[in-house]
Amino acid sequence: MLTFPEFDPIAFEIGPLQVHWYGLMYLVGFAGGWWLGMVRAAKPHSGWTTAQVTDALFFVALGVVLGGRLGYVMFYASGELLSDPLLLFRIWEGGMSFHGGFLGVLAGMWWFTRKYRKKFFDVMDFVAPLVTIGLAAGRLGNFINGELWGRVSHVPWAMVFPQAGPEPRHPSQLYEFFLEGVVLFIVLWLFSAKPRPRMAVSGLFSVCYGSFRFIVEFFRQPDAHMGDGGFIAFGWLTMGQLLSLPMILLGGGLLWWAYRRTPEQDHKTSQSKPLKNTP
Repeated sequence: MLTFPEFDPIAFEIGPLQVHWYGLMYLVGFAGGWWLGMVRAAKPHSGWTTAQVTDALFFVALGVVLGGRLGYVMFYASGELLSDPLLLFRIWEGGMSFHGGFLGVLAGMWWFTRKYRKKFFDVMDFVAPLVTIGLAAGRLGNFINGELWGRVSHVPWAMVFPQAGPEPRHPSQLYEFFLEGVVLFIVLWLFSAKPRPRMAVSGLFSVCYGSFRFIVEFFRQPDAHMGDGGFIAFGWLTMGQLLSLPMILLGGGLLWWAYRRTPEQDHKTSQSKPLKNTP
């Protein structure tokens, strides 16, 4: 059994300004994704400029923050929202949802494609490997905050989290850091290093993330405030698993369709409309 190293959630202070580790993890995620995007854009015939990478990451960041917060409130705290509508804006109290952030990123990328006249899945295939850095950094932030701990366990690496009581638990944040961050990055980065059919990289991301999250939920402590001990279906299915199932199905469908299409179809639909001159 291990004891959780109680980190100070505040990384440093500048006068009255307190900079939290969790906020720094978001910064690391966005900066790392931007740098990887620049590396990919610099390759010959990438079809991306440095300005487009920067703009795309801005829309990703916007989608993550707005979608993540809205998703958390809608998926995990809708009852509280009805009695306290201002909860939506109190971001400093914590509460972000990956699945909400995922939907926010989809919306942001749709807007980006409208601006640059790119194909939606060309953009998503480019962005998918980049966001894994943010996923890894976010889970480290959860661990530093001592939140989103795992279920009670007696494995040798189980930890006692001060806010979760005296019983040792799975450090599920580190499981997610490894699977959703490290493993997913390696899989997607290597897979996307070679030309793939449109939608294939996006489909693989969706399948892998959904599967990894579904598995880790068996070790993560369910949200008790969701009712019935945090299990919302069949006595064992959590909200995280319920939201991950559509991702797995969607990703499988994208992969199937990507490899079903002929190279001629993919080439024909890849031709973008020319940009109009703007004043």
